[in-house]
Formats: sequence, structure tokens, C-alpha cells
Amino acid sequence: MSQNSLRVVWVYPDLLSTYGDQGNVLVLERRAHQRRLDVQRVDVRSDQQIPTSGDIYLIGGGEDRPQRLAAERLRRDGGLNRAVANGAIVFSVCAGYQILGHEFINDLGQREQGLGLLDVISTRGEGERCVGDVLADIDPQLGLPPLTGFENHQGVTHLGPTARPLARVRFGKGNGTGDGTEGAFNDTVFGTYMHGPVMARNPHIADLLIKLALDVNALPPVDDRWYEALRAERIAAATQPA
Repeated sequence: MSQNSLRVVWVYPDLLSTYGDQGNVLVLERRAHQRRLDVQRVDVRSDQQIPTSGDIYLIGGGEDRPQRLAAERLRRDGGLNRAVANGAIVFSVCAGYQILGHEFINDLGQREQGLGLLDVISTRGEGERCVGDVLADIDPQLGLPPLTGFENHQGVTHLGPTARPLARVRFGKGNGTGDGTEGAFNDTVFGTYMHGPVMARNPHIADLLIKLALDVNALPPVDDRWYEALRAERIAAATQPA
């Protein structure tokens, strides 16, 4: 990577790309191009090796069986873990978020080993699914405006001592634990249950990933009027009583 280019890797779009999560790649590309950055996008299917030379890796959500298959193949491959060890940034959604943890419950009702890139463990909730719009306050350390997104999951994700909550929910369920947390992150690895796609609703997340990859404190401003109109619409929807 140079200061004028990014390599973005979209992991397993054939298995993990529900609820428009591939839109995160499009938004990230767009935000980079608006800053006159060259973007090399690499879509890696589940029968291909994960390259270790990416700057930003994106992982979407998926159904239970594809999630299990993705976890098995990512463990065998090892490329994503090696990329993180080399300093790469990872942003994951829903099933992808669970895969980055230590374990989750698979479609067979069994504990499935994750990649251990986030200090979280996911179980299956016993109550109603977590479905609907969410509004949450992102960890102040990240310096971002409130998070808006759409959740649809049965999973419950518990954070360990080295994982920080990505956000604290005002409306919605988030991690499903009842403690008000949503998502998790460490220095370079992020996970969330938010669809939307989340970066279309929250373009500042894409900007954060770009800044981390470039190791800069700020990016040139861009026209955010379209994004802000969408954000305002979805925040209003989240705060209206059902």
C-alpha cells in the first residue's frame, strides 16, 4: 500500500453477503475514490485463498450453513489471521462478526470454532429474534457520530475482557445480551450486527477504516448530503414507536 492506494478484500461473497452487505464494499470504494485514492478491489470466493496483502478486509452476513462453511474454510486457509498479524483492518457484519470470535453455535446446534480475532463468544438466543432498526452511540474513542443500522439475528454475543463494545444502544437489541452493547472491536478488527448496509447509513465508518489503513488522522472532506439525508430518515424510523 502507498499513501495513494488501498487494497480492499471482500471475503467470500458467495457465502456471506446477505441484507445488502456487499454495499459496504461499494461505499468504501466510493469514499476512497472521492479522496483520489486508487482502490484495488479483490473479491475472494470460498474456493480461493485469502490474500495476505490486503489493507482492509470486509466480511458480510450469511445463513447458518454458509456461516459454518465459511468458518471451516477460513480456519483451514489461515490467510485472514496472517493478514491481521501484519496489521490489516477487518470489518465484519453479523455472521462474519460471529466467525471472528472464539466460537459460535452452527446450523447443527454445535459449537463451531471461530478465528479468535475478537475476544467474543456467540450463543443462540432463546427468545424472539432481534429484528428492526437500531440507534446506538459509538465508543467515544473512535470519534464517530451515532450508529444506525438494521439487525436481524438470533445470536447473542458476549464480550471478553479484551474486546470493547463498538456502541451502546439507545434503541434495539445489539449484541442481544441485555447489557446495551452492540458489536465489538479491538485495535484493527471490528464486528457489528448492523446491516443497512451499515456503511451506507454510516459512511464515517468507511472513513475510519481508510484512515486506519493509511495511518492518517484526517481525510479531505467530501459531499455527505445524500448520506446525511439517509441517516436522518433511518434515525427517525428507529426512534418512532412501533
